[in-house]
Amino acid sequence: MKPLKALLLAAATLAPMAAHADEAPKPHVQVVPGFADFLAIDGNTVWATNKGRVEQWSAKGKQAEYPMGRPCGGMSIDFGSLWVADCPEAAVKRIDVKTGKLVATISTGIANNMEGELNTVTGAGSAWIASEASGKIARIDPATNKVVATIPTAPGSWYLTFGLGALWAVSGTQQLLSRIDPATNTVTGTVALGKTPGFLVAGEGAVWVQEQGDGTVAKIDPATMTVTTRIKVGDNLKWGDIDTGDGKVWLRTTDDQEFVVIDAASNAILTRVGKPVGSGALRWTPKGVWTSAHDVHTLTWWPKGREAAKP
Repeated sequence: MKPLKALLLAAATLAPMAAHADEAPKPHVQVVPGFADFLAIDGNTVWATNKGRVEQWSAKGKQAEYPMGRPCGGMSIDFGSLWVADCPEAAVKRIDVKTGKLVATISTGIANNMEGELNTVTGAGSAWIASEASGKIARIDPATNKVVATIPTAPGSWYLTFGLGALWAVSGTQQLLSRIDPATNTVTGTVALGKTPGFLVAGEGAVWVQEQGDGTVAKIDPATMTVTTRIKVGDNLKWGDIDTGDGKVWLRTTDDQEFVVIDAASNAILTRVGKPVGSGALRWTPKGVWTSAHDVHTLTWWPKGREAAKP
């Protein structure tokens, strides 16, 4: 084959590949005034805590809002409702996601109402929140909107998640992860953690905990309650957020990048996405990832496939 023909053929072959690379989905950034922080997925939309309110957003803009004293902590959507803590009221608000109206206010107490770093989660037919800093978790029955059990656990246990058949609670002060059986409302196992543990998620066959002071993510076997590995991400993992999905761990960071993607099977960091934009939250969906960045007042939708592209 003559050189010129070969070059023309090569160019024709590479052109579609280059065009395909240029077509990588781009993140969709929206300006959100106030202090948009914690997120909860509701179909193709996302709810965010903000100053004095919670807001529902889609890629097309704000869809709804509900005023609150000070919404705080991670939220959950279940039983047709958004479950969110209101720190000044020391209560959990239940908001109908279709109408945006208040269904109930459940007085539970808030374990970390000064900082507002905690989670309201759902699972096993209930809603759960850390209710006392001394080490108490309130269990709410959605049928009656009342607290039906109070579970004693380690002091300072206000980071919660539900998954893999159990409720999981991290105590930052005691550096401890507790496994709670929803059938008996008792702690059935504990494991020691690294420095300043924080938010966690149970999924992809393990429990994953941010060890903020060490800059690591601890991977815990839910059956044996042992740390099987620690993934070094940076100097620290202060604040941020964590989620799982699609065989991966999705870690919102504050330093170095916006978020990190970790392979849940190999524990390898697959990619680091975006530039650092301060603290915020993250939630995964099958179609993409939502991140908030309250320091720069943005909410970003990252379509699936964008995380594989270079920042």
